[in-house]
Amino acid sequence: MPRYTAPAKDMQFILQEVLSASTSDVPGYDEMDADTTAAIIEEAGKLASEVLQPLNEIGDTVGCTLENGVVRTPEGFKDAFEQLKEGGWTGLDCDPEYGGQGMPYLMGTAVGEAFVSANMAFNMYQGLTHGAYSAIHVHGTEQQKQTYLPKLVSCDWTGTMNLTEPHAGTDLGMMRTKAEPQEDGTYAITGQKIFISAGEHDLADNIIHLVLAKIPGGPEGVKGISLFIVPKFIVNEDGSLGARNGVSVGKIEEKMGIHGNSTCVMNYDGATGYLLGDANKGMRAMFTMMNEARLGVGLQGYAQAEVAYQNALDYAQDRLQGRDITGVKNPDGPADPIIVHPDVRRNLLDQKSFTEGSRAFTYWCAHLIDRSHRLDDAEAEGIVSLMIPVLKGFCTDKGFESTINAQQVYGGHGYIEEWGMSQFARDARIAMIYEGANGVQALDLVGRKLSQDGGKHVMAFFEMIKTYCKEHSEDSAMAEFVEPLKSASKDLQAAAQYFMMNGMKNPNNALAGSYDFMHLMGHVCLALMWARMAKTAQDALASGASDTSFYETKLATARYYMARQLPATKMHLARIESGADPVMTLEAANF
Repeated sequence: MPRYTAPAKDMQFILQEVLSASTSDVPGYDEMDADTTAAIIEEAGKLASEVLQPLNEIGDTVGCTLENGVVRTPEGFKDAFEQLKEGGWTGLDCDPEYGGQGMPYLMGTAVGEAFVSANMAFNMYQGLTHGAYSAIHVHGTEQQKQTYLPKLVSCDWTGTMNLTEPHAGTDLGMMRTKAEPQEDGTYAITGQKIFISAGEHDLADNIIHLVLAKIPGGPEGVKGISLFIVPKFIVNEDGSLGARNGVSVGKIEEKMGIHGNSTCVMNYDGATGYLLGDANKGMRAMFTMMNEARLGVGLQGYAQAEVAYQNALDYAQDRLQGRDITGVKNPDGPADPIIVHPDVRRNLLDQKSFTEGSRAFTYWCAHLIDRSHRLDDAEAEGIVSLMIPVLKGFCTDKGFESTINAQQVYGGHGYIEEWGMSQFARDARIAMIYEGANGVQALDLVGRKLSQDGGKHVMAFFEMIKTYCKEHSEDSAMAEFVEPLKSASKDLQAAAQYFMMNGMKNPNNALAGSYDFMHLMGHVCLALMWARMAKTAQDALASGASDTSFYETKLATARYYMARQLPATKMHLARIESGADPVMTLEAANF
């Protein structure tokens, strides 16, 4: 059976050395001293490896079952959920006014990584609840906050987000779910939603559904969408649970992966709903939590890559096959371990350099979200809004690719279910699709984010890289990291310039290159992270750090990324500059 150990040393390295969290000016970061973050990560890692990870295979093979309208989660899930609640993990970064611990979002992100790597399907129950909490926290009335938030923070109640309908996925303007106003100020919600993660289960006393619906007579399209709180059980004035609401589960979706999470078809039959935020402003309320939600999905991509890598590395060190072409490395055995072979090492380094770079990228973005929320930092908000489609799209695409690479290390055993490697690939696959499919992320990046606020955020990002390279231009030890970063940044700027010059006269020139642009920018973002990590490692070694192996390994991995991964920017630029013709010339009928 696969194993998982939280990469605590690397997490601490990014939090304390790369991001310097404990000395940041962000309110609340003064509580994130090295001892505190180390203790939190250690305890989270212990829960992840000892409680959640052993349930991952059970969740995959047994899955959820629907019995008389009630979904039963796999054996052991309920006990594990209680342990999660008892430890206060569900409210780690939530408002203390409603029972949370008030830690920064960055700390919640680091802890969330460990839980996702250990058991992605299980963690979704609390992850989706956090999204519902965030929406109500920002847009709810005082009464709604007092009614729902304490229970969501503790996960005595859980939450969902209901967007998709059978005929309407990304195009939410097509939705048909209706919200009929009632005399008492509530709304009768009628319609069907699909793909609702954690839509029904036996882990909590109540489920608070956030449902997008249209009030009759409102504007057409997305401008007429409102957001409603629709509880599974009506909540009485004294906070007790009342009658069952008119919401039921139609079926559990049969999926490729995340079998331990109950992905449901939800039917609303005149269910009582309460308007959240303003009428016809549901999209604004939903997008309040979109940066956090999409960061969480991007995290899922590299978190599955991390656990897959750990097990592939174990296998590569143990599996004896063939001899090192340069000389025997295991003279007492019949063969050498496969990690001696260059192609296996290439495979593992592809995984390692991606996962560690993505961790730094994700934590940096979480830090920007904290700056935005806690300091009302508009610049941080602009940069992270630009980064989110890149993080979500690039990290989930490459994360899935990494799980496949990890499978490949095993050879035929990677294809056999008893080794458990296929689950990581199957679970990672959904992250490329939900919270906006990656093609939509690319369109959002090129069609909206590049030009947002007159393009000042992407220009700020270019300036950030330029400044970093200039600051280290005289440092010969940094040249092997700075020069590739500078070159890749020029490729990114050339791609953006191509869109400016050619996108106006033919928008397809931009749209046809959007996916390549997302990946090009993803590589540049990881290169920036690796340059920062390399500098931090160099400084640690120069100051006489005791763990020289860790820092030397970090430098070697940084060199690998710059030499073997970053050159992909030139390929993506060439594709972009080929324009729309290669993509659009073929008539639809001739496909």
